[in-house]
Amino acid sequence: MRITGVTTYTVPPRWLFLKIETDEGVVGWGEPVVEGRAATVAAAVEELSDHLVGQDPRNIEDLWTVLYRGGFYRGGPILMSALAGIDQALWDIKGKALGVPVHELLGGRVRDRIRVYSWIGGDRPTETAAAARAAVERGFSAVKMNGTAELQYVDSWDKVDLCLESVRTVREAVGPDVGIGVDFHGRVHKPMAKVLLRELEPYRLMFIEEPVLSENVDGFLDPLRSTSTPIALGERLFSRWDFKDVLASGAVDIIQPDPSHCGGITEARKIAHMAEAYDVALALHCPLGPIALAACLQIDAGCYNAFIQEQSLGIHYNESNDLLDYLADPSVFDYEDGMVRIPGGPGLGIEVNEDYVLERAREGHRWRNPVWRHADGSFAEW
Repeated sequence: MRITGVTTYTVPPRWLFLKIETDEGVVGWGEPVVEGRAATVAAAVEELSDHLVGQDPRNIEDLWTVLYRGGFYRGGPILMSALAGIDQALWDIKGKALGVPVHELLGGRVRDRIRVYSWIGGDRPTETAAAARAAVERGFSAVKMNGTAELQYVDSWDKVDLCLESVRTVREAVGPDVGIGVDFHGRVHKPMAKVLLRELEPYRLMFIEEPVLSENVDGFLDPLRSTSTPIALGERLFSRWDFKDVLASGAVDIIQPDPSHCGGITEARKIAHMAEAYDVALALHCPLGPIALAACLQIDAGCYNAFIQEQSLGIHYNESNDLLDYLADPSVFDYEDGMVRIPGGPGLGIEVNEDYVLERAREGHRWRNPVWRHADGSFAEW
């Protein structure tokens, strides 16, 4: 079998899909994207295709090594996201060629389904609480919310009180047994993060995500180690080498690599197994499309330390299209009792509606991250 073509499709709301074709008619799909930098990643995929066309797609480990090490410069969001989508598509091809799901090629399943959480949004605490209540009524047993808007290095207590009020109203809306994740989104600097970690402890959170930017974790180890709330991070780390020091620090309880950013299924599994050796849980990052979610679920199937899966159904970014729109059979993501079943079809376990992909790719998108500013006009982390 030989690779004959590599094609990317920029599709709404903010996704990039990849199709790899072979001379035997077996096609694989991947989702290589950096949110807000889809065109840049597409260009990187096109450059990397020089190493792919004519090669046997089943030699995944060797192709991964060539794509990662063969360019001399390595790592980072663009190259690792391009490599991620390629890797997902190669696994999809191999599974389809053999007629088995990817997780069967990775040692088989340790679970049939995995718990998922629903994103909830809203600018006012009452709106967020209503969204949380609605998610629970739809069957979700866990939700995640943004904790704060923009914060200065040292900010006022009214910002802290607003965060606490938001979390309090959600906790009251859903009761004591629903998991609540609070995402600081890297918006919070060390001085305010110390305050918020302490003040949020009474709300018995499932986790606090990205309490500070990953590059600042080494200067924030004592507060992270001492809080009783589990700490989650990792969506902006891109390889096992990026995760190595974070895991060794003892400051993180849950890692969140993104298989569309961190080198795909091949690399995400290696990161997950590294984390297991440190007794750290896995919650793969995935606010993206259906191919990305399918790849995550194939990893979750075989990773003992995976405990919950992010998914984007109904997320506030999905304005023009949603998670299930690009699937020939949306029921493949079988949501029930706050969980989703691991797809059991060949490859990634999904069938992409290629006609609809082509239709929406004609519109494409130019999604960009919001740019926030503080009251003094300086840039604020989004």
